[in-house]
Amino acid sequence: MLATAEQLQKISIFKNLSLKNLNQLQPYAELRTYYKNEMVMIEKDSIPAKLFALVEGKLQIQKTASTGKETVVRIIRSGELFAVPAMFGNQIAPATVVSQETSQIVRVDKRAILDAISDTPEIALRILEIFNQRLQHLHETVHGLISERAIARLARLILYQAQEQGTTAQANGNVINVKLSYYQMARMIGITYEECIRLLKQMEGAVTYRRGGTIIIHDWECLDSFACQEQ
Repeated sequence: MLATAEQLQKISIFKNLSLKNLNQLQPYAELRTYYKNEMVMIEKDSIPAKLFALVEGKLQIQKTASTGKETVVRIIRSGELFAVPAMFGNQIAPATVVSQETSQIVRVDKRAILDAISDTPEIALRILEIFNQRLQHLHETVHGLISERAIARLARLILYQAQEQGTTAQANGNVINVKLSYYQMARMIGITYEECIRLLKQMEGAVTYRRGGTIIIHDWECLDSFACQEQ
């Protein structure tokens, strides 16, 4: 099944393309549906030379160490790209991608993407921006693992998700527009499930965690103070 021009326009790097350019991409854009907990790709598997993007739904990007320990790298939201290095590199999946809910994914042929970049160089700049943002986030994560206390890493993660995913104002605070389980947060910052529960209880003045992964921020300044704690 092919994606429509309207679906392609939901992808961040294509949102400002003309209808003509979208229609040129459309014959090369395959749309697939994945259901909750279904694997989209597995780390180190060979994958086609295509651009992968999430049209609707939510994906979890995770890597597995030689010891078998899983680390959640990031959560992908609608409109975002994933597995981008594979298109320009060795066509090997850089991580395992798991659908967190019913999700629609589009795969666009590499040749069509390169032709689109020739017509609209701005697309290449947007891809570079994505690489830059993710590299910067990686640097901050590594720095945090070395120099910050676990509670600071957790606070920074919550602030990062609030910035990336956005929040919705409610009477009791600001709700982050993505659900994160204890397990996901623990795997993102290198702590145990039990430690994540304990730390969130210590942060109750700043945030509230509700069953199902809802995070409510009550006090931004207090949360910032937790994020500034070092070893």
